[in-house]
Amino acid sequence: MFEQFFAWYNGLTDGLWGSLLLFAVGVVLLIKGGDWFVDSAVDIAKKFKVPEIIIGATVVSIGTTLPEVMVSVTAAVNSNGAIAYGNAIGSIICNTALIAALTIAIRPAPVDRKAVVTPVVFFFGAAAIYVVAAYIFGRFDRWMGIVMLLVFAAYMAMTIYKGFKNPTESHDEEEEEEGKSKSLLVDLIVLIVSAALIAIGADMLEGSSVSLATMAGIPTEVVGVTIVALCTSLPELVTAVTALMKGHGALSLGNIIGANIFNLVLVSGTAVTISPFVIPEGSKLLGYNTSQLIEIPLMVGVMALMTLPTLFKGKLRRWQGISLLAIYAAFVTLQVLIALKIV
Repeated sequence: MFEQFFAWYNGLTDGLWGSLLLFAVGVVLLIKGGDWFVDSAVDIAKKFKVPEIIIGATVVSIGTTLPEVMVSVTAAVNSNGAIAYGNAIGSIICNTALIAALTIAIRPAPVDRKAVVTPVVFFFGAAAIYVVAAYIFGRFDRWMGIVMLLVFAAYMAMTIYKGFKNPTESHDEEEEEEGKSKSLLVDLIVLIVSAALIAIGADMLEGSSVSLATMAGIPTEVVGVTIVALCTSLPELVTAVTALMKGHGALSLGNIIGANIFNLVLVSGTAVTISPFVIPEGSKLLGYNTSQLIEIPLMVGVMALMTLPTLFKGKLRRWQGISLLAIYAAFVTLQVLIALKIV
């Protein structure tokens, strides 16, 4: 029975409509699974009296990054390093130049510079590992993945330490009642089921993406850095829009920086540790590897544009958001032109 099911499932990726169906279902499972995972994890954390700031910096941040983790891990296990590599870089570009840029352009907000310094330093430190791997070694070895996971552990430890040292809990009665509305057993079941949905959705998204790219003659790296990256960044988009609607525009900056750090050190670190890979060579521009020529410099550049002026001025400016949106539009346009072999 299981063999027949897997044969039918694998056969879906052989056709266009089957691949499109798996892609759509995979996106839905990733979004809903991530949403339920975060809700149940927050409920469990509240039951054990964990400070809200720790919940936000750990459980929620990891939960919104789970789609990227599962897609990249699945790709790594299946030896599709280009998807894992493109997904991490593309998610950072998408998070910064599209999602954060929208909130900044619509409603700029003041920012606590002291709260931003540490995440920014960690991000650019992790980005340095990418630069070394891409331009000096031309590959990601397992020891680099281990180093990235150690950076992730250090960042989490520092965040948790600061959270307990300077707690800022603000539970209201409604939140307390909501946290007690479900039993611990129900929360644990939802947590397990949602994690399974994320894993299944990631496998569908990864498999259908590779299939669609192959059928269209598009390098898998291009698919990973654009379509897959955008789909796996949807939880961050929902979080940013929700924060904006509630008048917490500055909150989006912290969420995006945290998600970007996780993409560099957790998503990439896990994928590289499982299956080291060379820098993909499938997409070129003017004879040069596009990841080295465009994507890595752009990843660092958009983060610098969003964070460095903010560190000096203590406020997000509308021109930053508009500039980032223009950059993202140009980036996507260029990727389409490359995929169509126009440039």
